[in-house]
Amino acid sequence: MDIPKGTLIAIGGAEDKGTEVEANFAPKDYLQFLEFGILKRIISEMKGVDSYIEVITTASVIPEEVGDNYIKAFSKLGCNNVGVIHIKSREDAHHSNYIERVSKADGVMFTGGNQLRLTMILGGTDFLKIILDRYHNEEFVVAGTSAGAMAMSNTMIYQGSSTGALLKGEVKITTGLAFMKDVIFDSHFVTRGRFGRLAQAVASNPGCIGIGLGEDTGVVIKNGNEMEAIGSGLTLIFDGHNIRHSNIADIEDGQPISIENLVVHVMAKGNFYYLHERKFYQGVLEAVGK
Repeated sequence: MDIPKGTLIAIGGAEDKGTEVEANFAPKDYLQFLEFGILKRIISEMKGVDSYIEVITTASVIPEEVGDNYIKAFSKLGCNNVGVIHIKSREDAHHSNYIERVSKADGVMFTGGNQLRLTMILGGTDFLKIILDRYHNEEFVVAGTSAGAMAMSNTMIYQGSSTGALLKGEVKITTGLAFMKDVIFDSHFVTRGRFGRLAQAVASNPGCIGIGLGEDTGVVIKNGNEMEAIGSGLTLIFDGHNIRHSNIADIEDGQPISIENLVVHVMAKGNFYYLHERKFYQGVLEAVGK
């Protein structure tokens, strides 16, 4: 089994003008960024305030504004060696300057927006291959918020309203950036009521662990397995390995799905979950002593 040397930090996001609007959830008229506690954790997982971070704004429809605000946010924490990479097309992704920059960085941060833009623009490029290679073979940090978190897995939700999520066919899935296999990330999880969306995704892919990330909430994943909850909100874990019944293969699109024995865990800051063992731990001491 390939054990990556790098660290993944997936964050549930917060409302901002660069994130795709979902029906029934009115966008706010200001940029709201991650609480400094999460940004500070990202810095500490690299080299502290001397870290060299590249912010990748590909998912956003307002990349310059989002990038500038991340520079300001990191600067307030004393980290001033932050670059912004505005890759807006597949042609941009092949620029040697961008590839050189991510080859030297201590980590990258994928912003929010539209996760399908990330996969459509970056998928199969040398730019992404460098990041994947460094994540697997070096102590390299890959962080992402909202769409940037959802795109981290091999199996990625790219569409699905909260209101119709328990109707077959309402949740659309494709291939993500593939930093991790056998997981599915969802963001803005509590605020937008995405329980049904992730439940359908896991019922359709029961070999995957569903990870529902609340806003100002995230997970730090080491060794591709050890997942720690961080931030002020909740992370929900959906384990479909022991599903005994689901009608999802037998009903028509638009019909309600049923699922038996979908296991759900609720994590708060300081809780751990080991993905390979599918095991919840209350805190670090219990996890270490497992």
